[in-house]
Amino acid sequence: EYNRYPDPHQKALKQALSEVKGVPAGQLFIGNGSDEIIDLVYRIFCEPGKDSVIICPPTYGMYEVAANINDVAIRRIPLTASFQLNADAILQTAQTDPSVKLLFLCSPNNPTGNGLNGVEEVIRAFPGIVVVDEAYIDFYPGRSLKNRTAAHPNLIVMQTFSKAWALASARVGIAFAQERLIALMDKTKPPYNVSRLNQEAALAALSHPEAFEERLSVILEQKERLLHELSRIGIVKKIYPSDANFLLVEVDDANRVYDRLVEKKVIVRNRHSQVPGCIRITVGSPEENDKLLKELEMMC
Repeated sequence: EYNRYPDPHQKALKQALSEVKGVPAGQLFIGNGSDEIIDLVYRIFCEPGKDSVIICPPTYGMYEVAANINDVAIRRIPLTASFQLNADAILQTAQTDPSVKLLFLCSPNNPTGNGLNGVEEVIRAFPGIVVVDEAYIDFYPGRSLKNRTAAHPNLIVMQTFSKAWALASARVGIAFAQERLIALMDKTKPPYNVSRLNQEAALAALSHPEAFEERLSVILEQKERLLHELSRIGIVKKIYPSDANFLLVEVDDANRVYDRLVEKKVIVRNRHSQVPGCIRITVGSPEENDKLLKELEMMC
């Protein structure tokens, strides 16, 4: 039946998500990846050439990319030395600059890997919309904010099928918010923003929770293995604590290490421009991790 258009309201997927996540279907939005949700938020809440957004670098790069696409000015309030929020600076900027309409937070944060403290206090005092990106929440021992939207009418929580659900190529993102915010996103999105194939892929994943749990267990086990093995490699100077499925690792000459790994077809993220000396290593399969460790050891 792929000659027919997909359900533009994704009813079956929203119902399944509602049962898994414990959130009413009317408080869910399904996007063509979280990147579509990020773009929609700018289009709904910001006037191009007039309004601004606060981001807290180092953080996920699409917040800035989407701001530039939508001609929204960027106010940068860097994280502290311990990669936590500078709440006073965020709120002072928002409360003294009427152009600020949005705040994007990523928790656990990408690329640093840590959960952010004091997020609800910031949401409560922020005069605009706060988007909390929980792409890595399934790896985090802390609490999701998806069930806190009733307490915070200005809160949008994002999650994704791309990480722990292993469906990055399917492009299925989720937003949790009060129904009035969901209605705005529904009115603004393209009618058929998520294909039938991708809706079915997400539904199939939700119907096999045992596979999800097994995958999560393997990733967490492999992360502990990488923590142990990387700490023994001479070029590794520091491994930052992580609540995600990746590790931020300080190495001798990050640019050289990154380039050498690419030559060996081992792909990591070079984050030297955001966190000096660092690469970001996503936890792979046992075989992928074997190759990574072997190549790093050969650089010593």
